[in-house]
Amino acid sequence: MSASSVDPLQRIAELPGVDAAVEQARTVVDRLLGHRVLRRRSADVSMESALRGARASAVLEGADADVETLEHVRSGASGDPRVKGALRVSGELGILVETWPKAPLQALARLHTLAAADAVPADRLGRPRAGGENGQGREGGESAVDPLGLGAAPAPAEVSARLGALNSLLATRSSVPALVVGAIVHGELAALRPFGWGDGIIARAAERLTLIERGLDPKSLVPPELGHLESGAEYGAALRGYLAATPEGVGTWVVYCCRAVEAGARDSLATCEALKRG
Repeated sequence: MSASSVDPLQRIAELPGVDAAVEQARTVVDRLLGHRVLRRRSADVSMESALRGARASAVLEGADADVETLEHVRSGASGDPRVKGALRVSGELGILVETWPKAPLQALARLHTLAAADAVPADRLGRPRAGGENGQGREGGESAVDPLGLGAAPAPAEVSARLGALNSLLATRSSVPALVVGAIVHGELAALRPFGWGDGIIARAAERLTLIERGLDPKSLVPPELGHLESGAEYGAALRGYLAATPEGVGTWVVYCCRAVEAGARDSLATCEALKRG
């Protein structure tokens, strides 16, 4: 029996272009991890990465989040709930690293509570979208915010089934590169929009959480969210390719996510160089 027949992610890792993209991204991340500035300033780089990632994720949700706005919100002032949510999510990723592989759905519920605390009723926090009275599909269920223009979200019953599959996938250790696992986690959550509000923030945070927990970026130095923002329209296009569920679409999405991680790593390398210059 081949490895790919046992591990469904292995088939994705073997798609054309994926291995090369993984190696290229890993090379840049390793260069970042080996930067001598990190011997003394690792916490500073991690904090800068967290802030830049949070800002990028909020902007991708449609928020106006320039640096001045970010500082205003961080000071405790009122502000766009997307910015506040992204900052809270970013600040708690380190706490969720241990929970993520053991209880992914619990971690996702916590991420939604953090992301949506200022946007949805308290009794909806951490709870996936519900169906109508008869548990019907899109017609009877709660709506989902769609900042990337992906179209109608899957019905709650499908969301529940696919979240269960994702939970099983994450609970099983795999030899597949963290970059591939992170891309699939991101793609699934962005496609499902399980909670209806803040799902993009959650999907991008879950990708980053996967990269941290699976050892690619143990100190959370890389902001892939920034890479997704800088890619412009390519982000939505690649995600729509993933939604098509064809080998080509899924492979293109994984390659795209690797490039976003690479861009985030290069940004943190620039931060390291700036710190070195003083």
